Amino acid sequence: MNAYLLVDVDDLHACADNRQVNLQELAVAIRANAIMVAGLIESNLLRAIAFGNWSGENASLPKETLAIFQTAGYEIFDIAEPARVNESLQARFFPPEHMPVSWLILATTRKELLALLPQINFSATSRIRLWGINDAALDFGPLGDRVVVQRLDSLVGIQKIKNVAVYIDFENISISLNEQGYVVNLDHLIDRMVSQAQAHGQLVKTAAYAPWGQRGALPPLVDSGGREVADDAPSRLMKSNIDPVFHLPGKQSADIRIARDVLADADYPESGDVIILATGDRDFNDVINTLLQKRKTVVVWGVRGSTGRLLQDHPSLRLDYIDDFTDLRTHQSLSVVETEHDTESFIPSQWSSVVIQHFRLSAANPQAIITIDDLIAQLNNVGDVISQERGQDLVSQATALGILTEQDAPGAIGLNFQHPVVDKTLLIANRLARRVANTLSTRSWEYVNYGFLLKGIAMERDLDRPGMNDSDQWRSHWIDCLVRERLLQRDLVPHRHNPDDLVPVIRLPETRDSLPLSQPETEPVSIDISAQKWKGVPPHQMVDSDSDVARMVTRIVISVQQFTSFRNFAWCPLGSLHKRLREHDGGMAFQHAVEYLLVNEMVRVNEYANPRSDYNTKGIELNESNSYVAALLAERDEFVRVLLTMYRNNDGITHEAVAMQLNSDWDVGLWLSIMRSENVLNLMPGRADQFSLFRTHHTVKIVANDEVVDPQEIAG
Repeated sequence: MNAYLLVDVDDLHACADNRQVNLQELAVAIRANAIMVAGLIESNLLRAIAFGNWSGENASLPKETLAIFQTAGYEIFDIAEPARVNESLQARFFPPEHMPVSWLILATTRKELLALLPQINFSATSRIRLWGINDAALDFGPLGDRVVVQRLDSLVGIQKIKNVAVYIDFENISISLNEQGYVVNLDHLIDRMVSQAQAHGQLVKTAAYAPWGQRGALPPLVDSGGREVADDAPSRLMKSNIDPVFHLPGKQSADIRIARDVLADADYPESGDVIILATGDRDFNDVINTLLQKRKTVVVWGVRGSTGRLLQDHPSLRLDYIDDFTDLRTHQSLSVVETEHDTESFIPSQWSSVVIQHFRLSAANPQAIITIDDLIAQLNNVGDVISQERGQDLVSQATALGILTEQDAPGAIGLNFQHPVVDKTLLIANRLARRVANTLSTRSWEYVNYGFLLKGIAMERDLDRPGMNDSDQWRSHWIDCLVRERLLQRDLVPHRHNPDDLVPVIRLPETRDSLPLSQPETEPVSIDISAQKWKGVPPHQMVDSDSDVARMVTRIVISVQQFTSFRNFAWCPLGSLHKRLREHDGGMAFQHAVEYLLVNEMVRVNEYANPRSDYNTKGIELNESNSYVAALLAERDEFVRVLLTMYRNNDGITHEAVAMQLNSDWDVGLWLSIMRSENVLNLMPGRADQFSLFRTHHTVKIVANDEVVDPQEIAG
């Protein structure tokens, strides 16, 4: 960041005398304000320049003034000819082709110095602050949307330490930040808001207004590790001495509650001298005018692009943008690695709700295409979100995280079963639902005692992973989650020894809408007699008669080979493989494809000893010596080589471009789909038909004859 502070010392010296302000305190306060406003982590990132006439014939500044600014950390620039101040500043600090300026703060009341601005090369996202020139009618031309004008006496530290009261319309701010593409990192937001408020004086009150505890009322809130923390938001606020004030969802409810509190508090003698309103809502304009009449200093924290015009144009308040004094990341910057840490407890979150409800939709109708609107409606139906808008927020961030993936059909969305959140959520939900179902079935009970279920879950070996199944509290969190998601049902029944005492129990829901997530275990694969018709028929010859089966055969061979090669396994779990390819299964395509593979001795299906379970697991093993298998893998390698060539030539990878590199016999759409499913290709954000190659992918490195590193290193 290239940030400048220019202080007109001749002008500032006169202002200090007129206002009876200590010049040394003023110099320090201006530099500190500039560092704060620019959001600089270190003070040395700001180039602070104090310019004035110290040595000219009509020098007006005493020598001690120079020492004051030097001591305060300023670079001194002597203007011997005051009439040429703009030329002197430009020649010294902003010569032709200088580095673009990100921040320029000019402290002066002299309008003639504004002629310097058009001579400066600003960056595309630059910001300009004018401290001292108080004229709302000024026209800054093309720079107009970058300039903020403030009175000099509105700066922090120029006057006595003031009491500060902060009222945060958290619902408005979090939604606005989300709409502008920012991830709402709650911990970072709290830290920066408190720091920014303390710069104005002593905090006497800080309150954050939102429908706390109302599931789905706010956009996803995450911590610095990317974990969703909406349920913990009130406690995190209270740890920073911010009062979480509840109001019902909706703009009107928040406005009324905040306006009432602000005006009521303003009448107390010990109330804030500085009132900070964190909101972009223009409906607070009347409240602000009332505060100004009470001689309060009003500061508004808004979000760029979401702040009302009345607030932006108000001449008597200071407007700071939250996106300027925070370092919030964008949705596009989210990554799988930052969302999941094996060392931390994997607890339910809004991402879990997305995974469970999408899987419920696909399990209820395996042949259906799940669209974004379908998923949002389902989330709304079970109470995970309260509106279409909040559902869109949740789904868009889940997509940015890689939990959901865009499918070929318009608006279609699928689960990324390789994502750790998806993998763990489905594992936990299935094991818990199955534990309840098995207990009720084997013991002929109507329900399971809550404590009994906790003990049973503790014995689930498949859940013995880092951050999982480590305490009754963890198990309770997940039981509560599945109750909320309507996979389980919780009731209160009389205690058998004391009927007046009600105890919690768990049972399976009875309604069709509450279909359990747990699916039957994979049945042994049997070969239908009709499958013999495929014996000896190469996969490519099946396309005309059994295209779905032929395409599924190719998908299975590629997926199994990649899984076994990457993990150094001889076999792939059949159930996991089916889940992975379920979105491409038109009903019986997977079953028939496995039958074809067995008939042609391309695979073996057996019960294998599972090192992570006491029970055998049905798996599928690839026979790579089979000529049909070898042909499909060779075709895969040739396709990857084409992608590598385009990658090296820096050619855009699109369906049309790839098709031009291959002959007409290729099913390019199928192979692009396979490459996406296997994570070799990833759809580029905002481009419907352009892909990026995962160059360090295990399979790509093998085809490219690169040195293959340890799989765990690639995964990390």
